[in-house]
Amino acid sequence: MTVYRLENALQRYDWGSTSALQGVLGLPVDGRPAAELWLGAHPQGPSVVHLPGGRDVGLAELIRADPYGVMGAGVVDAYGPRLPYLLKLLAADRALSLQVHPQPHRARAGFNAENRRGIALDDPQRTYRDDQAKPEMVVALSRFEVLSGFRRPQRILTLLDGLPGDLVAGIRAALQSRPTAAGISRAFALAVRAGQSSDGAADLALTVAAVADRLEAGSDSPRADETVVALAEQHPGDPGAVVSLMLNRLTLRPGEAMFVPSGHVHAYLSGCAVEVMASSDNVLRAGLTHKRVDVDALLDCAVFQPGPAARPRMVPLGGDLVSYRAKTREFGLVVGRPGADATTLPTQGPRVLVVVDGEVEVTTSGGVQTFTSGESVVVPHSAGSLTVRGGGLLALSYVP
Repeated sequence: MTVYRLENALQRYDWGSTSALQGVLGLPVDGRPAAELWLGAHPQGPSVVHLPGGRDVGLAELIRADPYGVMGAGVVDAYGPRLPYLLKLLAADRALSLQVHPQPHRARAGFNAENRRGIALDDPQRTYRDDQAKPEMVVALSRFEVLSGFRRPQRILTLLDGLPGDLVAGIRAALQSRPTAAGISRAFALAVRAGQSSDGAADLALTVAAVADRLEAGSDSPRADETVVALAEQHPGDPGAVVSLMLNRLTLRPGEAMFVPSGHVHAYLSGCAVEVMASSDNVLRAGLTHKRVDVDALLDCAVFQPGPAARPRMVPLGGDLVSYRAKTREFGLVVGRPGADATTLPTQGPRVLVVVDGEVEVTTSGGVQTFTSGESVVVPHSAGSLTVRGGGLLALSYVP
């Protein structure tokens, strides 16, 4: 068995960049957004495998035809004949939704409940697209702006100081009475539900206007206030703008990474990144989106313990390659430039590799092949040892 080239699903969500992924893939810059390139076997956007002789099959079909050859016995025993991860290239010009991903038991229960109700998988009113949890990890390719996890209650109170309105008063009271995860839960629920009534919508507008005035006058926390104003401009009347004051605001520089466990409230704001996750499309949204919002489901799944964003373990490999590992068994990730000397990458299980720019030489038991920007391959378990060299930038996902 050899290395197989992939053709992948391009998702054109409205928050996507109008140039970044187009440059990677060699597509025309025509004003249309391109948000995510999916590399995997998820049914909502499966990769196609180009086989020798010109025959094409879905990646899931390739795995089912020879699960042990493609996946290896250890991965098949753990996950069955399916690829347990989904690799993505992500490019955002505007904020993604304020969201969480459900825990495994909640994903199964929600998916089965919607099936019993007869809601089609492609129905816009569907919340659970599959029965899997979706822990995920992101590695920045450019300056990448994010909101991730809750600030400490005292820091939230400081950011709310001096802002008018009943909504802010309610959030402040919840945090002062219980400066714990329970208080954050109550405050967050008040904020995300504010847009559901005319009084709440008026309060949101009052708060955003006050933050804009504070920013113009010389804010003590300009980045937090700039985030509120920017999100309010992108999504007028959306509670996510005010909710951002409750969340950690981070900038990931190229090569820096963040892990998002199930139940972790987050929103990506802008930039380009490599993202790897358990093979799921379950997203529970509370704002900053035109897609389905399900506040009750999000509140049921969210974790409100304050603290910094989770960071994966980073291990340098050869060249500028770095291995990223988080507290999950479904995936690991390697990102970087191999350099002139050959570097051996994970040798077990199914591996998906994509070249982001430049040129990379890949060597397996099947021989040596060179791939350039935008090209991607699946390296089956039976292809054995995998080494790379070259000045191109690559991302490779695997099962640890």
